Formats: sequence, structure tokens, C-alpha cells
Amino acid sequence: MVTCYLRYIIDPYKLKEFEHYGKVWIPLVEKFGGIHHGYFLPSEGISNVALAMFTFPSFALYEEYRTKSLQDPECQAAFKYAEETRCIVSYERSFFRPVFK
Repeated sequence: MVTCYLRYIIDPYKLKEFEHYGKVWIPLVEKFGGIHHGYFLPSEGISNVALAMFTFPSFALYEEYRTKSLQDPECQAAFKYAEETRCIVSYERSFFRPVFK
């Protein structure tokens, strides 16, 4: 199991646009077999950082999702929306594995 953690630097004046972007991606990740844990938007404190996390059963299945998403029309539309609205300034991606009791 691998969880992808995304830390976004967003334009705080385009929070509505970023929220829309997040709502579009949640079902797209699930379409390719992932479990989306949501987007987390600024509330108090720093106003230009947002987070997202989603899990795939394995890193190989995550890589398969990444490859397929580049060819999927709905994913391409989501990428284009972010580019056109410029709601995302930058992002970093990290991977984690859970530890359970």
C-alpha cells in the first residue's frame, strides 16, 4: 500500500478554482483504483498551502494510474483547467506507507 501526499502552493485569490480542481480529481483517482482521502484547503494560518492524499494498493498500481491519466480525456481536462486558471503555483509529491498496530 502506498499513499501519495501532495503539497500544493496555490494562489490564495483562486481558492474557489482550486477547490473545483480538487472536486474534479477525487473521482478520477477512484476511477483508476485509488482511494482518495480528500483535499485540505487553507483555513487558519498560511493561506497559500493546500494538501491532498490518496492511496493505491501498490506503487506499481499508482504508476499505472499516472500513465493512464496522461491519456484519459477527463484527466486531461482537469490538467488543462488548472493550467488555464493558474490556481496552482507549484506542488511537491511524496509517498508514504502506513504503519498499523
